[in-house]
Amino acid sequence: MTAPVLLETSDGVATITLNRPEAMNSLDVATKELLLEVVLDVAADERVRSVLLTGTGRAFCVGQDLKEHVEILRSDAPDALFRTVAEHYNPIVTALATMPKPVLAAVNGVAAGAGASLALACDLRILAEPARFNFAFAGIGLSCDTGTSWTLPRLVGREKALELLYLPSTVGAQEAVAIGLAGRVVPAEELMGLSYQVALRLAQGPTVALAAIRSAVSYAAEHSFAESLAHESTLMTRTGLTTDHRQAVEAFLAKTWPVFEGR
Repeated sequence: MTAPVLLETSDGVATITLNRPEAMNSLDVATKELLLEVVLDVAADERVRSVLLTGTGRAFCVGQDLKEHVEILRSDAPDALFRTVAEHYNPIVTALATMPKPVLAAVNGVAAGAGASLALACDLRILAEPARFNFAFAGIGLSCDTGTSWTLPRLVGREKALELLYLPSTVGAQEAVAIGLAGRVVPAEELMGLSYQVALRLAQGPTVALAAIRSAVSYAAEHSFAESLAHESTLMTRTGLTTDHRQAVEAFLAKTWPVFEGR
Protein backbone atom coordinates (compact mmCIF):
# COMPACT_ATOMS: atom_id res chain seq x y z
CA MET A 1 0.00 0.00 0.00
CA THR A 2 1.30 3.46 -0.90
CA ALA A 3 1.97 5.72 2.07
CA PRO A 4 -0.51 8.59 2.53
CA VAL A 5 2.37 11.04 3.04
CA LEU A 6 5.51 10.98 0.94
CA LEU A 7 8.85 12.59 1.73
CA GLU A 8 11.66 13.29 -0.71
CA THR A 9 14.77 15.24 0.24
CA SER A 10 17.19 16.64 -2.30
CA ASP A 11 19.65 19.55 -2.28
CA GLY A 12 18.43 20.69 1.13
CA VAL A 13 14.76 20.76 0.06
CA ALA A 14 12.31 18.41 1.80
CA THR A 15 9.22 17.85 -0.36
CA ILE A 16 6.25 16.59 1.66
CA THR A 17 3.41 15.27 -0.51
CA LEU A 18 -0.05 14.40 0.73
CA ASN A 19 -0.82 11.22 -1.18
CA ARG A 20 -4.46 10.14 -0.94
CA PRO A 21 -5.65 11.34 -4.35
CA GLU A 22 -8.62 8.97 -4.32
CA ALA A 23 -9.86 10.83 -1.20
CA MET A 24 -8.72 14.29 -2.35
CA ASN A 25 -5.92 14.08 0.22
CA SER A 26 -8.38 14.23 3.11
CA LEU A 27 -6.93 13.66 6.54
CA ASP A 28 -7.82 10.43 8.27
CA VAL A 29 -6.12 9.43 11.51
CA ALA A 30 -3.37 7.44 9.78
CA THR A 31 -2.53 10.36 7.49
CA LYS A 32 -2.49 12.88 10.33
CA GLU A 33 -0.21 10.69 12.42
CA LEU A 34 2.23 10.18 9.56
CA LEU A 35 2.11 13.85 8.52
CA LEU A 36 2.94 14.91 12.07
CA GLU A 37 5.86 12.49 12.18
CA VAL A 38 7.22 13.69 8.83
CA VAL A 39 6.85 17.40 9.62
CA LEU A 40 8.59 17.01 12.98
CA ASP A 41 11.39 15.02 11.34
CA VAL A 42 12.11 17.64 8.66
CA ALA A 43 11.87 20.43 11.22
CA ALA A 44 14.62 18.77 13.26
CA ASP A 45 16.79 17.64 10.33
CA GLU A 46 19.70 20.07 9.95
CA ARG A 47 20.27 18.85 6.40
CA VAL A 48 16.85 20.24 5.44
CA ARG A 49 17.04 23.97 4.75
CA SER A 50 13.61 24.53 3.20
CA VAL A 51 10.33 22.62 3.03
CA LEU A 52 7.85 22.26 0.15
CA LEU A 53 4.33 21.00 0.95
CA THR A 54 2.00 19.82 -1.82
CA GLY A 55 -0.60 17.22 -2.76
CA THR A 56 -1.27 14.64 -5.46
CA GLY A 57 -4.20 14.52 -7.84
CA ARG A 58 -6.98 17.12 -8.01
CA ALA A 59 -6.62 18.40 -4.46
CA PHE A 60 -4.02 19.93 -2.20
CA CYS A 61 -6.01 18.78 0.84
CA VAL A 62 -9.73 18.94 1.62
CA GLY A 63 -9.23 18.71 5.39
CA GLN A 64 -10.81 16.17 7.70
CA ASP A 65 -11.79 12.84 6.15
CA LEU A 66 -15.57 13.11 6.64
CA LYS A 67 -16.21 9.43 5.92
CA GLU A 68 -14.02 8.44 8.84
CA HIS A 69 -15.42 11.39 10.80
CA VAL A 70 -19.01 10.08 10.47
CA GLU A 71 -17.97 6.57 11.48
CA ILE A 72 -16.35 7.87 14.65
CA LEU A 73 -19.25 10.25 15.34
CA ARG A 74 -21.63 7.27 15.24
CA SER A 75 -19.37 5.14 17.43
CA ASP A 76 -19.32 4.71 21.19
CA ALA A 77 -16.42 7.17 21.51
CA PRO A 78 -17.27 10.29 19.48
CA ASP A 79 -15.04 12.43 21.72
CA ALA A 80 -12.08 10.97 19.78
CA LEU A 81 -13.03 13.32 16.94
CA PHE A 82 -12.18 16.39 18.92
CA ARG A 83 -9.04 15.07 20.58
CA THR A 84 -7.57 15.12 17.08
CA VAL A 85 -7.29 18.91 17.23
CA ALA A 86 -4.90 18.76 20.18
CA GLU A 87 -3.24 15.49 19.19
CA HIS A 88 -2.78 16.08 15.46
CA TYR A 89 -3.84 19.37 13.93
CA ASN A 90 -2.30 21.70 16.50
CA PRO A 91 1.14 20.08 16.59
CA ILE A 92 1.25 19.71 12.78
CA VAL A 93 0.42 23.34 12.13
CA THR A 94 2.68 24.54 14.95
CA ALA A 95 5.63 22.69 13.47
CA LEU A 96 4.91 24.08 10.00
CA ALA A 97 4.54 27.64 11.28
CA THR A 98 7.48 27.74 13.67
CA MET A 99 10.26 25.51 12.34
CA PRO A 100 13.50 27.49 11.85
CA LYS A 101 13.47 27.22 8.07
CA PRO A 102 11.23 28.53 5.27
CA VAL A 103 8.12 26.56 4.31
CA LEU A 104 6.43 26.86 0.92
CA ALA A 105 3.05 25.45 -0.18
CA ALA A 106 2.56 24.41 -3.80
CA VAL A 107 -1.24 24.38 -3.92
CA ASN A 108 -2.11 22.11 -6.82
CA GLY A 109 -5.89 21.98 -6.38
CA VAL A 110 -8.65 22.52 -3.85
CA ALA A 111 -7.59 23.42 -0.30
CA ALA A 112 -10.52 23.25 2.08
CA GLY A 113 -11.06 23.30 5.83
CA ALA A 114 -7.94 22.15 7.64
CA GLY A 115 -6.28 21.69 4.25
CA ALA A 116 -6.59 25.42 3.61
CA SER A 117 -5.26 26.02 7.11
CA LEU A 118 -2.15 23.94 6.41
CA ALA A 119 -1.43 26.07 3.35
CA LEU A 120 -1.88 29.29 5.35
CA ALA A 121 0.64 28.08 7.94
CA CYS A 122 3.34 28.10 5.27
CA ASP A 123 5.38 31.24 4.58
CA LEU A 124 4.65 31.37 0.87
CA ARG A 125 1.91 29.92 -1.32
CA ILE A 126 2.19 29.33 -5.07
CA LEU A 127 -1.08 28.30 -6.70
CA ALA A 128 -1.79 26.29 -9.81
CA GLU A 129 -4.55 27.81 -11.92
CA PRO A 130 -7.05 25.09 -10.82
CA ALA A 131 -6.34 25.77 -7.12
CA ARG A 132 -9.09 27.12 -4.93
CA PHE A 133 -9.76 27.70 -1.25
CA ASN A 134 -12.83 27.04 0.86
CA PHE A 135 -12.95 27.66 4.60
CA ALA A 136 -15.74 25.16 5.01
CA PHE A 137 -15.91 24.78 8.80
CA ALA A 138 -19.25 26.54 9.36
CA GLY A 139 -20.76 24.55 6.51
CA ILE A 140 -20.56 21.43 8.67
CA GLY A 141 -21.40 23.19 11.92
CA LEU A 142 -17.90 23.47 13.32
CA SER A 143 -15.60 26.22 14.51
CA CYS A 144 -12.38 26.88 12.63
CA ASP A 145 -9.19 25.09 13.67
CA THR A 146 -5.60 24.34 12.59
CA GLY A 147 -4.59 27.96 13.20
CA THR A 148 -7.07 29.59 10.83
CA SER A 149 -8.27 32.09 13.45
CA TRP A 150 -4.67 33.37 13.66
CA THR A 151 -3.43 33.13 10.08
CA LEU A 152 -6.48 34.14 8.04
CA PRO A 153 -7.13 37.61 9.57
CA ARG A 154 -3.45 38.44 9.30
CA LEU A 155 -3.53 37.73 5.57
CA VAL A 156 -6.88 39.22 4.54
CA GLY A 157 -8.03 41.37 7.48
CA ARG A 158 -10.63 40.68 10.16
CA GLU A 159 -13.79 41.45 8.19
CA LYS A 160 -12.79 39.44 5.12
CA ALA A 161 -11.68 36.56 7.34
CA LEU A 162 -15.04 36.49 9.07
CA GLU A 163 -16.84 36.66 5.72
CA LEU A 164 -14.86 33.66 4.44
CA LEU A 165 -15.57 31.75 7.66
CA TYR A 166 -19.21 32.75 8.18
CA LEU A 167 -20.21 32.34 4.54
CA PRO A 168 -18.02 29.59 3.08
CA SER A 169 -17.59 29.87 -0.67
CA THR A 170 -15.04 28.84 -3.23
CA VAL A 171 -12.20 31.32 -3.73
CA GLY A 172 -10.46 30.79 -7.05
CA ALA A 173 -6.73 31.15 -7.57
CA GLN A 174 -6.79 34.66 -9.05
CA GLU A 175 -9.11 35.96 -6.32
CA ALA A 176 -6.94 34.27 -3.67
CA VAL A 177 -3.95 36.29 -4.86
CA ALA A 178 -6.01 39.48 -5.09
CA ILE A 179 -7.16 39.26 -1.45
CA GLY A 180 -3.77 38.20 -0.09
CA LEU A 181 -4.16 34.46 0.45
CA ALA A 182 -1.27 33.65 -1.90
CA GLY A 183 1.56 35.28 -3.76
CA ARG A 184 1.18 34.06 -7.33
CA VAL A 185 -0.68 31.81 -9.76
CA VAL A 186 1.01 29.69 -12.42
CA PRO A 187 -0.20 27.21 -15.04
CA ALA A 188 -0.73 23.78 -13.50
CA GLU A 189 2.06 22.20 -15.53
CA GLU A 190 4.54 24.76 -14.16
CA LEU A 191 3.59 24.53 -10.49
CA MET A 192 6.03 21.93 -9.19
CA GLY A 193 8.97 23.06 -11.30
CA LEU A 194 8.64 26.68 -10.22
CA SER A 195 7.84 25.82 -6.61
CA TYR A 196 10.87 23.58 -6.37
CA GLN A 197 13.09 26.30 -7.80
CA VAL A 198 11.84 28.74 -5.16
CA ALA A 199 12.34 26.14 -2.43
CA LEU A 200 15.83 25.41 -3.76
CA ARG A 201 16.72 29.10 -3.75
CA LEU A 202 15.60 29.28 -0.12
CA ALA A 203 17.58 26.13 0.72
CA GLN A 204 20.68 27.72 -0.76
CA GLY A 205 20.16 30.88 1.26
CA PRO A 206 21.44 31.97 4.69
CA THR A 207 19.39 29.54 6.75
CA VAL A 208 19.97 31.17 10.13
CA ALA A 209 19.07 34.59 8.73
CA LEU A 210 15.92 33.27 7.05
CA ALA A 211 14.86 31.61 10.31
CA ALA A 212 15.50 34.89 12.12
CA ILE A 213 13.39 36.82 9.60
CA ARG A 214 10.58 34.29 10.06
CA SER A 215 10.84 34.71 13.83
CA ALA A 216 10.90 38.51 13.61
CA VAL A 217 7.78 38.74 11.46
CA SER A 218 5.82 36.32 13.67
CA TYR A 219 6.95 38.05 16.86
CA ALA A 220 6.00 41.49 15.56
CA ALA A 221 2.44 40.32 14.87
CA GLU A 222 1.84 39.96 18.61
CA HIS A 223 4.13 42.53 20.24
CA SER A 224 4.59 46.28 20.43
CA PHE A 225 6.87 48.26 18.16
CA ALA A 226 9.41 48.70 20.96
CA GLU A 227 9.36 44.99 21.81
CA SER A 228 9.75 44.11 18.14
CA LEU A 229 12.76 46.41 17.83
CA ALA A 230 14.38 44.70 20.80
CA HIS A 231 13.70 41.29 19.27
CA GLU A 232 15.18 42.46 15.96
CA SER A 233 18.29 43.60 17.81
CA THR A 234 18.74 40.17 19.40
CA LEU A 235 18.30 38.44 16.05
CA MET A 236 20.69 40.83 14.31
CA THR A 237 23.38 39.99 16.85
CA ARG A 238 22.76 36.29 16.36
CA THR A 239 22.89 36.43 12.57
CA GLY A 240 25.85 38.80 12.60
CA LEU A 241 27.94 36.10 14.22
CA THR A 242 27.21 33.47 11.57
CA THR A 243 29.65 32.12 9.04
CA ASP A 244 27.17 33.00 6.31
CA HIS A 245 27.26 36.69 7.24
CA ARG A 246 31.04 36.85 7.33
CA GLN A 247 31.39 35.05 4.01
CA ALA A 248 28.71 37.21 2.40
CA VAL A 249 30.51 40.40 3.41
CA GLU A 250 33.79 39.06 2.07
CA ALA A 251 32.07 38.06 -1.17
CA PHE A 252 30.59 41.55 -1.49
CA LEU A 253 33.99 43.17 -1.09
CA ALA A 254 35.51 40.73 -3.60
CA LYS A 255 32.59 41.35 -6.01
CA THR A 256 31.67 37.66 -6.09
CA TRP A 257 28.49 35.76 -5.22
CA PRO A 258 28.31 34.35 -1.69
CA VAL A 259 27.86 30.64 -1.09
CA PHE A 260 25.75 30.17 2.01
CA GLU A 261 26.40 27.15 4.20
CA GLY A 262 23.40 27.58 6.45
CA ARG A 263 25.42 28.31 9.58
